[in-house]
Amino acid sequence: MHNEPPKLERKISLLQATAINMTDMVGIGPFVVLATVVKIMNGPWFLYAWIAGALLSFIDAMIWSQLGATYPLAGGSYNFLKEGYGPKWGRLMSFLFVWQTMIQAPLVIASAAIGFAQYTGYIFPLNAIQSKLVSGGVVLLIIVLLYRKIEAIGRISVLLWMGVLVVMVWIIGSGISHGHFLEPVKNINNGLKVDLAFTAALGFASVKTVYSYLGYYNVCHLGGEIINPVKNIPRSMFISIAGIAVLYLLMNISVASVLPLDQIRKSDFVVSEFVNHLSGKYAANVVTLLILWVAFASVFSATLGYSRIPYAAALDGSFFKIFAKLHPTKHFPYISLLFLGGIAFAFSLTFKLHEVISAILAMRILVQFIGQGAGLLLLVKRKGKQHFAWRMPLYPVPVVLAMLMWAFVFFSTGKEMILGGLIVTALGVVAYFLKSKAA
Repeated sequence: MHNEPPKLERKISLLQATAINMTDMVGIGPFVVLATVVKIMNGPWFLYAWIAGALLSFIDAMIWSQLGATYPLAGGSYNFLKEGYGPKWGRLMSFLFVWQTMIQAPLVIASAAIGFAQYTGYIFPLNAIQSKLVSGGVVLLIIVLLYRKIEAIGRISVLLWMGVLVVMVWIIGSGISHGHFLEPVKNINNGLKVDLAFTAALGFASVKTVYSYLGYYNVCHLGGEIINPVKNIPRSMFISIAGIAVLYLLMNISVASVLPLDQIRKSDFVVSEFVNHLSGKYAANVVTLLILWVAFASVFSATLGYSRIPYAAALDGSFFKIFAKLHPTKHFPYISLLFLGGIAFAFSLTFKLHEVISAILAMRILVQFIGQGAGLLLLVKRKGKQHFAWRMPLYPVPVVLAMLMWAFVFFSTGKEMILGGLIVTALGVVAYFLKSKAA
C-alpha cells in the first residue's frame, strides 16, 4: 500500500485567519509612517489619509471576498487572475503576478525587518552595520519559526496577535487618560482647503497609509488551509479591516492629543517618544519592545502567506516545478519559503525603509489590484453572478471604485516608482513569452 503524496490541510479557524490578517496589517507600518503622513499632509487633517486607506481596503476587500470564497486555494491572486482572464490571457496575468511576487514579496518582508531594526535603535543605538545585522537576523528567525506544521503556525499567530492588541490598547489608553483625546478630532478641519494641493498631498500620504493596511487579503493566499472558506475568508477580511481601521485612527488621535504636530513630523520613534512624554523612559522602552513584537509578528504573517504563491503556480505547471514540493512530514511548501526568505534576507541588508514602501505599491497595483478588479468584471460577464459563492452588494460599483482609487494611489507613488513598476511588468511579459516558446 503506497502512501498518498502530502497535501495542504484545512486547519486554520476564523479566529486564526483574522489573527494572521491583523498581524500582517499592523506590523511596523503605522509606527514608522505616522510621522511621514503628518509631514506630507502638514496639518491636523492628516487623519483623512488614514480614513482614505481604510475606505480603499474595505472596497477592495469585496473583490477579494467574491474571488476568495469561490476559489479557496493556495496562492490567492494567482488563481483569481487565471480564472478571471480565461484560458488565453489568464496564464499571462497569473504568470505576471508570480513574477512580481518573487520581487515584491521579499520587499514586503524586508520592509518590516528594516522597520524592526529602526525601532530597535530607540533602546540600543545601532550603527549602519549593526542595523543590517538586526534586520537580516529577523528574516532568518522567521524562516526557522515557519518551518513547521500549519496548525502550530495558527497558534503562534494568535499569540503574536495578542501582542499587537496590547500595544494598541496601551497607546490609545494613554491618550485617553491624558485628558485631551478629542482635540485632534475637533481640529481636523482647521485651515483645511479642499484644492489641488490637498488632493495631491492626500494621494502621497495615502501611499503610506495604504501600505499600513496591506495584508487584509492574506487569508486568500492561504485559501487551501482555511476551515469553511466560503464564510471565513470574507468574514476574516472585513473583521480585520474594521478592527485595524478603528485602532489606527484611535492611535493617531491619541498621539496627536499629546505631542505637537511639529514634534511628530520630525520623530523617528514617535510612539516611543509619546509614551516617554507621559510615563517616562522605562515605560517607553517597554512599549518599544512591544512594537518590535508587533513588527516581528507582521514579518511572520506576511512570509507565511507569500510562501504559498510560487507553490500554487508550480503545482499548476506555470512555474518552476521545484516550488511545488511540500515538506514530506510537515506538509508545507518549504522550497518556496526558503527561496523568498533568502531574497528577503538579501534585501534587508541592502535597502532603506523609505525606498521600499512606494516600490512595494507601484509594483503590485497594476497586476494584482487593478488587474484583479478587471479580471472579476470579465469573469462575471462570462459565468454570471450565480457562479460565485459570495457576492458583493451593489456590483459592479465597488469594483469600479476600487480600480479608480488604486489608479490614483499608483500615480501618487511618483515617476521613478511608476517607471519601475512598468519595467518589472514589461520584463515579466517578455519572460512569459520566452518561457512559452521554450515549452
